[in-house]
Amino acid sequence: MQHIPRKRFGQHFLHDQGILRKIVLAIAPKPDDNVVEIGPGEGALTLPLLRELGHLTAIELDRDLVPRLRAAAEGVGALEIVNADVLTVDFSTLAAKGPLRIVGNLPYNISSPILFHCIESIDAIRDMHFMLQKEVVERMAAAPGSKVYGRLSVMLQLACRVDPLLEVPPGAFRPPPKVDSAVVRLTPRPPEERRFADPALLARVVKAAFGQRRKTLSNALRELADAKKIEQAGIDPRTRAEQLAPAAFVRLADVLSATASR
Repeated sequence: MQHIPRKRFGQHFLHDQGILRKIVLAIAPKPDDNVVEIGPGEGALTLPLLRELGHLTAIELDRDLVPRLRAAAEGVGALEIVNADVLTVDFSTLAAKGPLRIVGNLPYNISSPILFHCIESIDAIRDMHFMLQKEVVERMAAAPGSKVYGRLSVMLQLACRVDPLLEVPPGAFRPPPKVDSAVVRLTPRPPEERRFADPALLARVVKAAFGQRRKTLSNALRELADAKKIEQAGIDPRTRAEQLAPAAFVRLADVLSATASR
């Protein structure tokens, strides 16, 4: 009996074999890889990965899918299933066997929280390959000045290199979503490129700056920084957040961190 996709879990099951082959080729799994799949669903991507890897960890919230996945994996490989909300999973604990390669067709209704949750464990991750709403991938890869450039763009680009790989039409899923989708690769930047004076402060600055994106930085950040401190970072206080490159936010957060410690 076919599993009925559940709206509350944002389930859209990928079934297009051509797209699945392209995703597996992009991931290029090797037997020693420590792969974790988020939201395996009915196992459309799980099984071809399992054939290449021999072993795989899958995080699935829908408990009704767990026995289906176990049965499908019999004779294919060793499938470890974590029946939990991915936002409660500590990825660093799954990295004991080596750096994680995270893959998944993410539920579109909570994709941004999942992305932020992943980058909290960035030191334990080798790379990530995700199917997402095309609009979200465009935001992730957006350059300064773009209408879709925002908090997600800055925080992800500071942590990773973002490479959109392929677009996927609604008909590739059951049921078809109302939007186009896309596959993206995220590759963590080297640790030396991710050393910030105060990561929590940086996150607050970026969130505040884009919280009122129509306002100038001096207005949007008035509770965090005055015009003088913004100028110390080499930024015009009249600038809007969407005009700043990710590195500019780092400079501003570093200035605020340095002045706060005096």
